[in-house]
Amino acid sequence: MARWGRAQVNGTRPPATVAAWLVIASAGLLLLGVAVGSLGWEPLADPTGAGLSILWDIRLPRTVGAWTAGALLGLAGAVAQGLFRNPLADPYLLGSSTGAAFGVALLLLALGAAPELAAGWGVRLGLTGAAFLGASAAVAVTLALARGVQQTARLLLAGVIVGMVFGAFAAFAIFLAPELLRSMQAFLLGTTSFLGWPSALVLALALAVSAAAGIACSRALDALALGETTAASLGVALGPMRLLLVAVMALATGAAVAHVGLVAFIGLMAPHLVRALCKPTHRWLLPLSALAGGVLLLAADVLARWLLAPRELPVGVLTAVLGGGYLLALMQRRAR
Repeated sequence: MARWGRAQVNGTRPPATVAAWLVIASAGLLLLGVAVGSLGWEPLADPTGAGLSILWDIRLPRTVGAWTAGALLGLAGAVAQGLFRNPLADPYLLGSSTGAAFGVALLLLALGAAPELAAGWGVRLGLTGAAFLGASAAVAVTLALARGVQQTARLLLAGVIVGMVFGAFAAFAIFLAPELLRSMQAFLLGTTSFLGWPSALVLALALAVSAAAGIACSRALDALALGETTAASLGVALGPMRLLLVAVMALATGAAVAHVGLVAFIGLMAPHLVRALCKPTHRWLLPLSALAGGVLLLAADVLARWLLAPRELPVGVLTAVLGGGYLLALMQRRAR
């Protein structure tokens, strides 16, 4: 009771309580997701036949996949902010998003398949692998240009440059295959419409691996928050730890981008939302950020499907507008 009282006085809640709220919100959004169809609000009226097939083969995997992709972005955002000790860091900071998009564009160009047609297990695993390799390459180039992560200004500039260059490479790959242009345009704007059960399960596997690796590094992230000198004095092997954390970022970001495209601001907002509700260590912050990212992206996906039904907004456009508004509000509040 005393712990709960202190949390109430400080304006925050215990991390376990926040986790319960986020799980409840996820469950509620899951129900909403399977009740929103191509024409807007369409609760399942026919529990058999075509209605059950639509629910099981289209709405449910899309809803689960959207939540899982958001969880990956939220986790990657928390890792990025801890690694660079910068609350404005996000998974796309080091050019990983455009690197992942370039990897996906190259694979689709080689296969001659549009994203919505690449539904098999092998292709979906290949897309995740290509996105991971592209994201890793972009991050490696950024770190090489910035000569490590010590100088934040140089790192940010290198990330912007690498992001623009890899974005140009992705655009050129699409230019070489005009038949993929329309599908890749939706992919670059961010969409969950390509998700099926293979995508959802591959995303879940990537989330399990990256979350396990990230949580294993949570104490090192807590030590890094005190400064690199303090972390080294506490026995943290900074070089290998940075390499592992960058790999976690690349895997989580690459897997999400491979399946839902470039969805903005989820990785930045999710850790901020968690910190506004509680003040956790990284052992709690990483899984809570994953839960918050899943809630944010799934909520945006449901809204994107329902808002202009039967037309569908690209979910990346919606998250960019909402995320930009959130950042402006945050800047105004800090200015006051």
